[in-house]
This record gives sequence, structure tokens and C-alpha cells, in this order.
Amino acid sequence: MSDEKLYELVCRVSKEIFGKDFQHKAYFNQRLRTTGGRYMLRSHHIEINPLVFEKYGMDELVGVIKHELCHYHLHIEGKGYQHRDADFRELLKTTNSPRFCSTLIERKTRKITKRYTYMCAKCSLSYNRKIRLNTQKYRCGRCYGELKLVSSVNLK
Repeated sequence: MSDEKLYELVCRVSKEIFGKDFQHKAYFNQRLRTTGGRYMLRSHHIEINPLVFEKYGMDELVGVIKHELCHYHLHIEGKGYQHRDADFRELLKTTNSPRFCSTLIERKTRKITKRYTYMCAKCSLSYNRKIRLNTQKYRCGRCYGELKLVSSVNLK
């Protein structure tokens, strides 16, 4: 889908759903990673992540456009346009717009390969850590006693 077709779609959705004209620019922004789209406060333009259309199709794209148009029209009218504002939430409900878009990128989870257990030599308080710590540098938080490495476990 081209930027021109996106602009036509935004204008059509604005006219049909909101009953108001969209008078600024709408275009795809390849650099958006985690968000479906964004409304620019200063220029009033709308940027859309092309992954929304590629991964989820037209229905999700229209949902993101409606969400951004909620920001747009409320901001133009001088009403509460932020996610936390009652005006914004109410307009989302009346236009049946989504509050969030679907996940665009899969987040990488870091696997923990070791666990370390330290114990205070004075008060016997134990500390579990993911990362090894320098026992010469750190002390017990309760009694300021010396820490000793009790065990390190390999997890896989």
C-alpha cells in the first residue's frame, strides 16, 4: 500500500466514522518499531507503521487509523487527547477504536544460565542473585557483615 492510498483511507475513515475532514498528511514510517502509529502534535500529521498492514491486514490498519484520528480530532478541538483523558477514552468507545494495537515485534527473552546464592557470615541472611557480585566490594544490608558465596547453580 502506498502513502497516497493510506492518505485516502485516512480521509475516508475520518469522514465516515468521525464526520469530519482530515486536513493534514498521513504516511507510513518504516522506523516505527513497537507502536502501530503516532499522531504528531506540532504538525498534526499521522504516521503509521507499515508492519500493521503487512502482518494483520486491513482491519487492524483501520483500527490504528481510528485510534490516531481520535488523538487528531480531540487535539484540534482543544479537548483531552491523551490516553489518560476521559474525552479520549469516551471517543474510543463511541467510534469502536482499539486502545492498543497488536504486537508487532516478538521480544527476545534472556535465558538465565546461572544463579548465585550468597550468605552473610555474621547474621546468616541469604541473598539470591542472577549476576555474580564482588564479595570484597559488597556487604550485608542488615548487619554489614562479610558475604560468602554459598552456591552457584547452572540452569538450562
